[in-house]
Amino acid sequence: MGGNAIPERAMLKGMLAFAALVAAQFSGMRYLDDGVIRLGVDLDEGGSITYLSRKGGDNIVNSCDFGRQIQMSLYSGPVPYTPGGKQPSKDWTEIGWNPIQTGDCFGHPSRVLDCKTEADERGLHPSIYVKCIPMHWPLDNVPGECTYEEWISLDGDSVIVHDRMVNNREDKTQYPARGQELPAVYTNGVWYRLMSYTGDAPFIHAPLTELTLNPPKSTFPWVGYHATESWAALVDKDSNGVGIIEPGVVQFSGGFFGTPGSGGPKDGQTGYIAPNAVEILDHDITYDYSYFLVVGSLDRIRQFAYSHVPRPEPPIYLFLSDRQHWSYANCEDAGWPIKGELNVKLEKNDPQLVGPLGFWRAKDAPKLTIEAACSLGSPVAQVFWSRSDAPGFAESRTMSLRLIPDGQYHRYVIDLSESPEYHGVVDQLRFDPEPAGRPGDWIKIRSIAF
Repeated sequence: MGGNAIPERAMLKGMLAFAALVAAQFSGMRYLDDGVIRLGVDLDEGGSITYLSRKGGDNIVNSCDFGRQIQMSLYSGPVPYTPGGKQPSKDWTEIGWNPIQTGDCFGHPSRVLDCKTEADERGLHPSIYVKCIPMHWPLDNVPGECTYEEWISLDGDSVIVHDRMVNNREDKTQYPARGQELPAVYTNGVWYRLMSYTGDAPFIHAPLTELTLNPPKSTFPWVGYHATESWAALVDKDSNGVGIIEPGVVQFSGGFFGTPGSGGPKDGQTGYIAPNAVEILDHDITYDYSYFLVVGSLDRIRQFAYSHVPRPEPPIYLFLSDRQHWSYANCEDAGWPIKGELNVKLEKNDPQLVGPLGFWRAKDAPKLTIEAACSLGSPVAQVFWSRSDAPGFAESRTMSLRLIPDGQYHRYVIDLSESPEYHGVVDQLRFDPEPAGRPGDWIKIRSIAF
């Protein structure tokens, strides 16, 4: 996530008018081809990726409706989202605020504002830039109060993608964090085997997990899993297809819908993958993420991941310019942008700060350091942890510490190794600054680190 300037609402309205005037300029397909793979974006569908194949091969991407493709899809509140009283489709009332890159469920496409293609001086590494105003998936012709931008380039059998959402909502409410699709990837029915590594021994070529093993007619709704090597793939019966690699992300979802083994871009059966993160999307946030796509064999996809994903280490969360993927329960912070600290208001019962899913070994991270300042009525804090063999938070996996509520910064060191429950693979932290908040209570946190 970055801190780029946010356009004013009037500018967004101007963009909408401009988009209508130049729609003819930004229409049709645009292709990238580096001699190994071919990729196409559809400017009549928000610039989402609708074509991806090995050179001369079949298209992998499913585009049965505007909710498929390979596309940006982000979520926030409220749920349901009813701007101006407009009601969502009865099939999607639980979705809430959800601008997506391609278009809405009523068939209205997102509008492209800009598109540029280029290559380097040798004509290699072709790239494309697309900017659009996304549409809210559950609603009938409601553009998002935001813009989506995407930078795509090819490098041999891989695709490098950087995505950005610039938000500009009039509603300034800080809604609870939601799970995000970073991005959503949909394949045709030929590519139905969802593969990943989900165990506790990543990066040593341990056996993979087939998450759609012998699938029934449908494995929808999708399954969630920890991809501890930060990748997953949808492949055919011969183990060829597309993989997505997102360094630092271990929370994934996916599955298969329909009858596996056949079908093209306009058929209903489809495979699905999404790297996920739980994020707060402020009304004025600029939110960025990056990922790779690899088209080839399962072995090649895993090999690419091994050369591009850092090996697991104990986390260091420095809140310099973003939340580091932390979220809250029963509390909220001062909003975007983040300027060197989390500034959290603790005015409700049982306030909690929840870290992102990760992967580290307890023996490599015995002591946790928290740098914080606070003003609290009951400054007995707790640190919780989740293990891969005991997921979730429980009182058996916690340690307490007493904070100094003088409003000044202090460093607190917690020796988690003193707990017999701190062992094995740890995958998440939670920090509860006090049992019950009261009006005026707060905590500021610069870092949480091993």
